[in-house]
Amino acid sequence: MATIKDVAQMAGVGLGTVSRVVRGQGSVSPDKLERVRKAIDALGYRPSHAARSLLYGTSRMVGVYIPLLSGTFYAAILQIIDAELRAAGLHMMVTFGVSREDARRQALEGVGLLVDRGCDGVIAITCPLTEEDLATLGPKRERLVALNQHFDGMPGQCFTVDHRLGGKLAARALLDHAHRDIAVIGGPASAPDNVERIDGFLRELAAAGIDTGKVWMAERDFSPDGGRSAARELVASGRPFSAVFCANDEMALGALSFFHEAGIRVPADVSVIGYDDAPGAAYATPRLTSVHIPWREMARNGVAELLNLCYGHARPVTRTFPVSVSLRSTLGHRAPKKRPRKAT
Repeated sequence: MATIKDVAQMAGVGLGTVSRVVRGQGSVSPDKLERVRKAIDALGYRPSHAARSLLYGTSRMVGVYIPLLSGTFYAAILQIIDAELRAAGLHMMVTFGVSREDARRQALEGVGLLVDRGCDGVIAITCPLTEEDLATLGPKRERLVALNQHFDGMPGQCFTVDHRLGGKLAARALLDHAHRDIAVIGGPASAPDNVERIDGFLRELAAAGIDTGKVWMAERDFSPDGGRSAARELVASGRPFSAVFCANDEMALGALSFFHEAGIRVPADVSVIGYDDAPGAAYATPRLTSVHIPWREMARNGVAELLNLCYGHARPVTRTFPVSVSLRSTLGHRAPKKRPRKAT
């Protein structure tokens, strides 16, 4: 495969001349222009990523790391990022973990691979790296943006929300609908954002006088199967409950599936509230009430910040994002308990 050096050698010019011809920018004499074009045609030259780095000083590639390539949640975020990059004339390279075991090591390897492959910058989503890990990136750290994560060492490059507030709002929505017998299907205890939303949720219940030590809780893996198995376990436990908080929408959809098959009516018998307000939440049956996290806005602003850092853009950037609850069909008022009939 022909390289930029091959073109320069055949045309008898320097690399800078080939660069100006390929970019269509800068002054090149008619004679040299013709020689470079003939060399390109003769060699069938197509700029590789490495060649583009020589030509433009950048690879025009942005790396993205996600913890897992499963479900629909990360796919929706990747589509947003890809659309923003393509609009800027850039391309996306993605690496991802393969399991929740040893997530930190997988993140280090994934981000390191993106850096080694010459990506101009990296977007890390829900990444379990530590401040010490970031220090090992050296100058490359200055071209890293974190989504759904906060690092004290680079606050201006982090785009996330107050997940404790999100958990609090979920609890408040259930309390405002008179629910007090509430079950919780949480995500992995190793995920900081999950820990924060569950903490906010339980704190709000405690403030309302509910003994959180007696709240039925299960830990699952954020998947529909996890939500379904937890709902089955909850029903089998015999514990009374009128509402379930799921720490993400995919688990909520799994729980809804089980309740439907078990003949448990939502929201007549039990209310369900999810978290994230992923695109599919509004199309569930019944339509899922969920804590709305503005992922689209977070992703777009994260990309804007990276473009500013890597390519000298001056795009406006927002770093504060509101959290709310999208009220839909799965949340209803708790039906008052029927009083036993008096014997006659």
